[in-house]
Amino acid sequence: MTTLTGTTGSTLVRNALAVLQPGFTGTTAPGWLLRRLDEGLAAVGLFGRNITSPAQLAALTAQLRGVRPDVLVAIDEEGGDVTRLEARTGSSFPGNHALGTVDDTALTRAVARELGRRLAECGVNLNWAPSADVNSNPDNPVIGVRSFGSAPDLVARHTAAWVEGLQSAGVAACTKHFPGHGDTSVDSHHALPRIDADLATLAERELVPFRAAVAAGSKCVMSAHILLPALDPALPGTLSPAALTGLLRAPHSEGGLGFEGLIVTDGMEMRAIAGTYGIERGSVLAVAAGADALCVGGGLADEETVLRLRDALVRAVAEGELPEERLADAADRVRALARWTAEASARAGEATPADPRVGLEAARRALKVTVRRDHTPLTAPPYVAAFTPVANIAVGDETPWGLAAELAELLPGTATGSWSRERAERAGRGGPAAQVLEEAAGRRIVAVVRDVHRHPWMADALDALLTARPDTVVVEMGLPQAPPSGALHIATHGAARVCGRAAAEVIAGRGTDG
Repeated sequence: MTTLTGTTGSTLVRNALAVLQPGFTGTTAPGWLLRRLDEGLAAVGLFGRNITSPAQLAALTAQLRGVRPDVLVAIDEEGGDVTRLEARTGSSFPGNHALGTVDDTALTRAVARELGRRLAECGVNLNWAPSADVNSNPDNPVIGVRSFGSAPDLVARHTAAWVEGLQSAGVAACTKHFPGHGDTSVDSHHALPRIDADLATLAERELVPFRAAVAAGSKCVMSAHILLPALDPALPGTLSPAALTGLLRAPHSEGGLGFEGLIVTDGMEMRAIAGTYGIERGSVLAVAAGADALCVGGGLADEETVLRLRDALVRAVAEGELPEERLADAADRVRALARWTAEASARAGEATPADPRVGLEAARRALKVTVRRDHTPLTAPPYVAAFTPVANIAVGDETPWGLAAELAELLPGTATGSWSRERAERAGRGGPAAQVLEEAAGRRIVAVVRDVHRHPWMADALDALLTARPDTVVVEMGLPQAPPSGALHIATHGAARVCGRAAAEVIAGRGTDG
């Protein structure tokens, strides 16, 4: 074993810290984080728990830059269902599926530009978005409306537009989840997904949007914790040299994507990695495979985790498992991105005018409205029955969804009830439909569902409710795979706050059909 001391040891430690993108708890930076920034930590990841308002977020990022002016401040802000900036209220922007439904790349570019402008205004300069996954499996438990759609060419053009829009505001895009998470039936937060597609399918489907993102200049690409045996029979994408170095980095002449920017891993504490390799071993393997930055902190958000990963990387170099040159190259790429963000932010400045209504306008355009017989716009306050599935971890259960609050603004006195699978199973005789009818007390009913095609309990409750009350309005805020039902059926293609607002306008007769 080699012992590293003096200048060499100090440089190695700084490089090991530089490749980490950790999180923390609280709305101000803890002392340990500021100390590690001073010692070489080059990036910080923010989550909903760190944010209460734009002003607070701006103060937090200023605190970080008071120690390290070139720090990368990263966030997972896709808009739509996945929002950290507006985790407590719901997003001002519809998500990818809504934008793909409209299929206007100028609109997608404008939405991403405005989202980027707001992030930059708060001091955020790296966004772990967009999702470039082709949603080829409608039963996918983690992607769904986070995808622009199921057609590779559509996803590609909107991924490129989103990257261009975001980066025009001076915020680096991180296109994810390479080489594609759309055909999975397992959430990598919980276990290791496997995709048994051949290389030809991978090239014709999953890789098309990533090639477009690279061509559009995406500064970062995020790896996925998924096993693709046709590419690497042993190691998931994040840990696979074949995926990261042999495919993503390889030049076009060798069949690769020719990506020269920063490769960031998905969260290393996700069970797909932590439950199979452990985060320390996994982190070493990821950097050795070609990853430049390690995302950690969604679940593990403490100094001990940072020190464990730092020491694991240093030890791997000392023991000859991780080439020191590979770690130095990764750290240099992190610092190069920091320089780009500083220059891009200065260029964007006043050149990115505010467009505060673009999100709502996009949500309105994304609606698909099916009007059936005997429907009239609601003028009296209704009863909103929200059938709520368990949120996946990427979305989080702290972000509100639905349209009861938005409808109450237009029709004061609107009542609401929420139904989970557990509550539905406890409903007893007549099921949840009988209780909804009782609680509605003669009001018009608005049934709000999310991916009803994936949840038999939800579909059964909705069918029973429509049998008893055919005048029920149905709002689908997930993937609209089931046939339209109800007197009025609205597919919002996402559950962001603006999607709820757009649907509420139609229900109250204040919008137009989409």
